Amino acid sequence: MTDGRTIPTRSGATLVVVPDGHTLADAAADHIVTTIAGAIDRRTVAHVALTGGSTPGPVYRRLAVPPRRDAVPWGRVHLWWGDDRFVGRSDPHSNVWIADRHLFAAPDGRPGVPIPPRQVHRFRCDEAIASGRGPDDCAAAYADELRAVVGPAPGGWPVFDLLIVGIGTDGHLLSVFPESPAFHSPDWAIGIPAPTHIGPHLPRMTLNPAVVVAARSVLALVPGAGKADILAAIFGGESDVQHQPARLGLRPGATWIVDEEAATGLSFV
Repeated sequence: MTDGRTIPTRSGATLVVVPDGHTLADAAADHIVTTIAGAIDRRTVAHVALTGGSTPGPVYRRLAVPPRRDAVPWGRVHLWWGDDRFVGRSDPHSNVWIADRHLFAAPDGRPGVPIPPRQVHRFRCDEAIASGRGPDDCAAAYADELRAVVGPAPGGWPVFDLLIVGIGTDGHLLSVFPESPAFHSPDWAIGIPAPTHIGPHLPRMTLNPAVVVAARSVLALVPGAGKADILAAIFGGESDVQHQPARLGLRPGATWIVDEEAATGLSFV
């Protein structure tokens, strides 16, 4: 990892503490390249679930230009999303919007990562909205696409080679909020009503939280002082996964990259 301190944890997850957000983006981009390359070496294809919000933009920009862009055989990569808001792709609240502007386009305006469009799998919100269908139908269609392309593993859930997540100040990951009904759903993808306790207040779709446990590798990105309290609570073991869904990411095969500001409340750092 770039300029980072790697700290093993009792959960089996690896914690990497880096100086700042710029270094976090570099370290995350390097981790993604290495993980994808390893998956392709072992299975000839890599299935990667992306995230949205403000954190991944700088990471995606680094992946969109050489040398990292050229280090990945993008023709063997399938990109998915762990969750999205029920808005059109051109809406800045869409998780796909971030990738369109920072991953599929380079900072200088040239094309970004050369991935075939048919291998970019998104929640098809535009189509659902146009036909008068809601988040539940959108999530069900996405689950059908997952079954057709990835298929279930022996545990019954789709397995991603890499699942990238951000962490909310309330301890959520994906769009699985504290006490979410998604914990009790057998569905691979679920429609989620607009949260009232945290913005943006928009309906959403999310993968089932079981995919966090099933994934071969999880990458959690946590920058900034605003995440210090929740990060300390998650690693402090103060609650269960239904109250703090992000604790699902405390598992072997998970890497948490956090910056010094976010790590200020961690007593073992």
